[in-house]
Amino acid sequence: MSEAELLRTEFCGLQMRTPLVLLSGCVGFGQEYTRVAGFSHSDVGMVVLKGTTLEPRLGNAPHRLAETPEGMLNAIGLQNPGARAVVRDILPRLDYSQTLYAANVSGATVEEYAEVTRIFDDSPVAAIELNISCPNVKAGGVQFGNDPDMSARVVSACREMTRKPLITKLSPNQTDIAENARRCIEAGTDAFAAINTLQGMAIDLKARRPVLGNRQGGLSGPAIKPVALLKVRQVYEVAKAHGVPIIGQGGVAGADDALEFLLAGASAVGVGTALFYDPLICPTINAGIIDYLRAGRHAGVGELVGALAW
Repeated sequence: MSEAELLRTEFCGLQMRTPLVLLSGCVGFGQEYTRVAGFSHSDVGMVVLKGTTLEPRLGNAPHRLAETPEGMLNAIGLQNPGARAVVRDILPRLDYSQTLYAANVSGATVEEYAEVTRIFDDSPVAAIELNISCPNVKAGGVQFGNDPDMSARVVSACREMTRKPLITKLSPNQTDIAENARRCIEAGTDAFAAINTLQGMAIDLKARRPVLGNRQGGLSGPAIKPVALLKVRQVYEVAKAHGVPIIGQGGVAGADDALEFLLAGASAVGVGTALFYDPLICPTINAGIIDYLRAGRHAGVGELVGALAW
């Protein structure tokens, strides 16, 4: 079996070249990394575009990024030109021959989520990710993601606005992620992305104040992988009976990490923070997945999904 056949992944009826997904907020609006020599979108199955709101947003005050042990804090604050500008000015410039693109929708109200989803429904994106769990904005986001009732309301409202696959991005900063997943499935989500970043803070000892202008931000990177793996498994235990796939994400920095997420129950694997220090990491991860599949005489990535002894 060829390498391409081994890596080919089906997700919500979409055919992806590989199980790798470039995560929202890490690759801008899909063009930034194309300026890096050797980078190719053909190495990934999907690119999730930057979080987008109905109206333009300037984002949070600096500092917006802070390195932490084995991780990174970010508090960008959903800086974006607004949904209509993205559809009108940015989407037409993307190359759709190499990979699939998903929009990332955010808002401060249920109605805003629904309207942004409606705008993206009439666009070339293959799927729509609902960012109900952003920990670095002061309105919307994190409040919706930590409340199963609100999460379900957002999913239900957006479901009415599109026939494109809806991917609900789940927060780890909640009491019962499995119950939230169950409610979102009932409301009509087609898939999950698990997990979003953990809430965190960094302190400047000399200034005796938070490093980030927003005071708090989202923690990503290898430090959060153990949490992400458990949350993916908890969501999988709910989602598998409904055939709802998961993008497993949180600290993926190599092929072994990606394989662990697949075994835990993810059908695809998100790569984000690792791109900041190695923009060419995806071919390396793909190669490691292929080696593992061939060593185990597996016919494809699908055979690994949820195969963890549990």
